[in-house]
Amino acid sequence: MGTGLTADERERVEADQTESDSAEGAPAELDTAESNTVKLDTAELNTAEFDTAEFDIVVAGSGAAGMTAALTAAHRGATVVVLEKTGSFGGSTARSGGGIWAPGNTVLRRAGVADTPELARSYLARVAGEDVPAELRDALLEHGPAMLDFVLAATPLRLAWVPGYADYYPEAPGGLASGRSVEPVPFNGSVLGAELARLNRPYLPVPRGVAVTQADYRWLTLGPRHPRAVLASAKIAGRLARSRLLGQRMLSLGQALAAGLRAGLLASGVPVWLDSPLIDLVVADGRVTGVRILRDGKPALIRARRGVLIATGGFERNSQLRQEYQQAPIGTDWTTGATGNTGDGIVAGQRLGAATGLMDDAWWGPSIPLPRGPYFCLAERNLPGCVMVNGAGRRFVNESAPYVDAVHAMYAGNAADTPHIPAWLVFDQRYRDRYVFAGLPPRRPLPRHWYTAGAVFRAPDLGKLAAAIGVDAGGLAQTVARFNSFALTGVDAEFGRGDSAYDRYYGDPRVRPNPNLAPLDRAPFYAAKIVPGDLGTKGGLRTDARARVLRPDGRPIPGLYAAGNASALVMGRSYAGAGATIGPAMTFGYLAALDLTTAPGASGNELDNP
Repeated sequence: MGTGLTADERERVEADQTESDSAEGAPAELDTAESNTVKLDTAELNTAEFDTAEFDIVVAGSGAAGMTAALTAAHRGATVVVLEKTGSFGGSTARSGGGIWAPGNTVLRRAGVADTPELARSYLARVAGEDVPAELRDALLEHGPAMLDFVLAATPLRLAWVPGYADYYPEAPGGLASGRSVEPVPFNGSVLGAELARLNRPYLPVPRGVAVTQADYRWLTLGPRHPRAVLASAKIAGRLARSRLLGQRMLSLGQALAAGLRAGLLASGVPVWLDSPLIDLVVADGRVTGVRILRDGKPALIRARRGVLIATGGFERNSQLRQEYQQAPIGTDWTTGATGNTGDGIVAGQRLGAATGLMDDAWWGPSIPLPRGPYFCLAERNLPGCVMVNGAGRRFVNESAPYVDAVHAMYAGNAADTPHIPAWLVFDQRYRDRYVFAGLPPRRPLPRHWYTAGAVFRAPDLGKLAAAIGVDAGGLAQTVARFNSFALTGVDAEFGRGDSAYDRYYGDPRVRPNPNLAPLDRAPFYAAKIVPGDLGTKGGLRTDARARVLRPDGRPIPGLYAAGNASALVMGRSYAGAGATIGPAMTFGYLAALDLTTAPGASGNELDNP
């Protein structure tokens, strides 16, 4: 279940395992294959053919969690290999915005962000909730800054504060309207040489060499209406011209983060084996001692003297697991997560009796199911002149709410008589003339194939639009009339849109009195279908503050660690701020490496043979 292998691959691996596994489930090769163990230097490891290899630490997964862990372990003197299932490195990190949420770090302090450990602790406790153990929250806050200091010292990455990108609940105790998120400074990917071609592709394609930061994106969404948008465009153009002049390949966002971490691994001599999917974990003498993989399509056994880190991502691309654990309607078509994320590491841990948590949840976000893949709506819902409605034509949430909350509201309200899935983002021609929408500049007609696919609709009046999308016409008319009255007063008396600094970050500062509210009154009118998309699942193996995988009784499984979306996340069912996926992933990968490189025997109790 959930291996992500083809039928032929599974047949080869199962045939290889049939005569090699002992009755206790610990592979016999661990006792007999010592003479076949290949010990090579890092240059040879990338090209050698072998049946068995050995390292101090095996890391499964090449996203931010896995690469941070491998880099940390290597700098502490361990031999380590990174195994990547697909033909490219970077995982979902390379497809992401690349933000990092790690309160109190050096970058924030140098930028003058006023924060204290007490404020951060209060905020994270409120956001994550009581279901997340305090020791996990404290581990993130205590070690996140040190992790970033290490990464900055061990890689060519540079980071910058994203000014004003508020915590997602800035009015909560300890929240900051100024924000705690940092992002990569545009990075010259040419330093990777030939390895750059193996970087996983971004979620949204951009022209070669164009580097747009999160700070830029905020203003670009406003089109030409704001001087800051013009300035951001000029800045991006200048950056592109300079990079072409110098022969550089500039990267930004998650592309820069993944490439920078990979550059650190190259400098440290850490091999990254592509096309090497995890098949299973190996157990001997009560400990996890290695992994079974496919290497170049052939079964291989990789021994780990100290332990294994599962950083294989979530299971968003595994339809069977999503249907088993998550609320309907659900599938794999609405996610932007990496294509290799089918839960391999999670399932392997479950086979050893590992506890799991948050399997029913994800890093949700309202998304438009466009023909070539889902579009994750980040700014579109916040901009003035739109409403999101259910099948009754009624609003049901603050459209500008944090994206996880918006989808939670979709599922909570979804019913046969009043469907919330799909919901509909309704806007008028003024909105379309002013703002970037789903990557298209203002005024540009929406592509015809979007209409053909049923992703967007257009009509001369609200009544005809309601008929086209199948919502109650009277309800939609009343909703828009009421919303228009809110826009005039600047107060959303129904859901408080625009009250939070987070709402206003992606608002239009030229619209007053509320940058998130404007009337819908200029025909024609549009509706975009909204489905519960996601950046990836957030449930996985339960871990402690040292990233050790736990059993249901709370005891650690010796030699087994997990970080990133393969683990049950420290954010619980919420989302503290931009980068609250990657910041904890990197921190707990770092903590796993610290624990794995301490004295032998420090990683937990013996594992009962399955």
